[in-house]
Amino acid sequence: MKESELIESLIEGDEEFKKLYFEHRKLDNMVKDLEGKGALSFDEELEVKKLKKIKLSLKDEMERRIKRLKQSS
Repeated sequence: MKESELIESLIEGDEEFKKLYFEHRKLDNMVKDLEGKGALSFDEELEVKKLKKIKLSLKDEMERRIKRLKQSS
C-alpha cells in the first residue's frame, strides 16, 4: 500500500490521526500566510518558529502512526 493510501485510510478510520492531519494542514497554511507577507516583525518571526515546531511535532506523531500501520499490515 502506498503512503498516500495509508494516510487516506488513517484519515477515514482514526479520528485522532484525522485531527493531527488537519491541524498540521491548518498550521502549514498559517505559516505560508505569514511568510508570504515579506518582511516579518520580530513577533511574527517568533510566531512562525513556534508554528513550525508544533507542525513538526504533529508530523512526527503522524509518522509514528503510519509506521505502526505499515508494521501491522
